[in-house]
Amino acid sequence: MAKTRVVVVDDSALVRSLLAEIINRQPDMECVGAAADPLIAREMIRELNPDVITLDVEMPRMDGIDFLGKLMRLRPMPVVMVSTLTERGADVTMRALELGAVDFVAKPKIGVADGLKLLAQDITDKVRIASKARMHRAPPANHVTNAAATDSPRPVVPATAIGRLSTEKIIFIGASTGGTEATKEVLMNLPADCPAVVITQHMPPGFTKSYAARLDGLCRMSVAEARDGERILPGHAYIAPGGFHLSVERSGANYIARVVDGEPVNRHKPSVEVLFKSAARVVGPNALGLMLTGMGADGASAMKEMRDAGSYNLAQDEASCVVFGMPREAIAAGAANEVLPLTQIAGKLIERLRSTNGLSQSRV
Repeated sequence: MAKTRVVVVDDSALVRSLLAEIINRQPDMECVGAAADPLIAREMIRELNPDVITLDVEMPRMDGIDFLGKLMRLRPMPVVMVSTLTERGADVTMRALELGAVDFVAKPKIGVADGLKLLAQDITDKVRIASKARMHRAPPANHVTNAAATDSPRPVVPATAIGRLSTEKIIFIGASTGGTEATKEVLMNLPADCPAVVITQHMPPGFTKSYAARLDGLCRMSVAEARDGERILPGHAYIAPGGFHLSVERSGANYIARVVDGEPVNRHKPSVEVLFKSAARVVGPNALGLMLTGMGADGASAMKEMRDAGSYNLAQDEASCVVFGMPREAIAAGAANEVLPLTQIAGKLIERLRSTNGLSQSRV
């Protein structure tokens, strides 16, 4: 079996050595090159044609984010960000994911050598997933996607109002690898009067707050990390905080968010399984489920429970996924009513909501 060929790009000789050692210990991958800066990396990529790159952010001669942007425009390939800066500045991580990085690992702030060894499983898992990712060429450099770099932070794509708020309906979204951008695509095209959206995105502690703030600046709906016990309201989207499970409970006539610590489920915390099980149990036929890009099977069986309870479920199609694992498993479980390209999902949700409200069923 051919091994996954990896090039490590980091200005620290120690980190380059440690990452190469971690990668070379895996039977299915090898470090074929290590570069101290992006200019060396550029030549190495041309010569070695790796399957995956691990990339630091803060480097001499060219910033890692600048290099990532150029790489994704000219030669899209799977990149896993491995940098201390991504942990300190979660905004940088969000920008890297926007530019096309498949995933990220945060170096420990202290004890780099021991810390990276503890992260070896996480690093190799993400390299393995990245090697299977479907890459798309990035937009031109003058195409702005982040709110901080545009004069108008709100989306310009029309999203027709649903017309009648329903406090009973809730949209549930599960996503993993590639899901930060996929969820953004869906939320940016939902109207301000949309029923509540509740989201579990596999993401570690320290990043979901920045992610929610970024979405809040781009979307018509209000977006924030979910807080335990808060009422779930139309026009709002709630993201599971990294390191905590999110579920929905009923309190009288209201839905409330339940945010709790606990053991990982399907190796994840937050877990889509936990959220979707609560949807099946508490919301039933008033739920709409959406499974977006991601590796693994987290949430697939619970999404089938949602469908059995009367929900209407959508899965992202293979062609538009970065990684088709989670949608594939949901489809195989019989959990999806429809399978759609990412660009059609928001429109289908609006159409479904309007039709169930007794309004026009014309496609938005």
